[in-house]
Amino acid sequence: MEGPSQVALGASEIRALAATLGIRPTKRLGQNFVIDANVCRKIVRIAGVEKEDVVLEIGPGLGSLTIVLLQTGSEVVAVEIDTALAQALEQTMIKRLPEESKRLTVLNADALQIEAFPGKLPTVLVANLPYNISVPVLLNVLERFDSLRSGLVMVQAEVAERLAAKPGDKAYGIPSVKAAWWAKLHRAGSVSRSVFWPMPNVDSGLVAFTRQTPPVCSVSRQEVFAVIDAAFATRRKMLRSALSNWAGSPGQSEALLLAAGVAPTVRGEELALSDFIAIASAKARIG
Repeated sequence: MEGPSQVALGASEIRALAATLGIRPTKRLGQNFVIDANVCRKIVRIAGVEKEDVVLEIGPGLGSLTIVLLQTGSEVVAVEIDTALAQALEQTMIKRLPEESKRLTVLNADALQIEAFPGKLPTVLVANLPYNISVPVLLNVLERFDSLRSGLVMVQAEVAERLAAKPGDKAYGIPSVKAAWWAKLHRAGSVSRSVFWPMPNVDSGLVAFTRQTPPVCSVSRQEVFAVIDAAFATRRKMLRSALSNWAGSPGQSEALLLAAGVAPTVRGEELALSDFIAIASAKARIG
């Protein structure tokens, strides 16, 4: 990684940029801009971005992370839903990093809707994900872009716990199981709320992931995810009850669980992804 500390956007630069552009962060878009350059350097370092990478950044905002990513020598594809921010980002990078900015592509688009990228496919995701849609965005890009080998995302601390949780953990739930379909995830650090503007009322966490091959099974991912959704819809209930609507009745639910080798009295938070696959497969097999 070459000299990521040479040029950075700190608190004063970020606020000045926003003032010049007449931009104020909005809760509707989950905007909280990082104003600590050291945190951006830390994120890029932990993500292990290499010169050969094509980095996908979602929600770049005013560019505090983008500017550090470009200095690794990698190509960067930044997806920004806010038109004013998308237009400003390109100009900011041209002004501050005239040569490196040639490796930046800015897409004014909704990360939940994007289906393709111009040029090379992204190999690593590095992003301060918008708080209000962080889980759907992460699951969407994992599903659609298998070129992503790894990534590091910054999300609310509570969401970070959920994404990285394992069976039996208090935070284990739908995001934990669904993300595990595509990747292995783990906590990679904590981030104070004081590094953001405006300052949120929660701290943040870093979650790293490494792509893995999706499970090979006789049922579709959608069928497995339907079981997961049903199991956690009423997470305090035993699976025999929680899955009764999905299965057709409490009796059918119990029969399917027994056929899958799962005790009807356990709760969803105790099961691994393989157990949910077994349950979905049992339904496909015996109805």
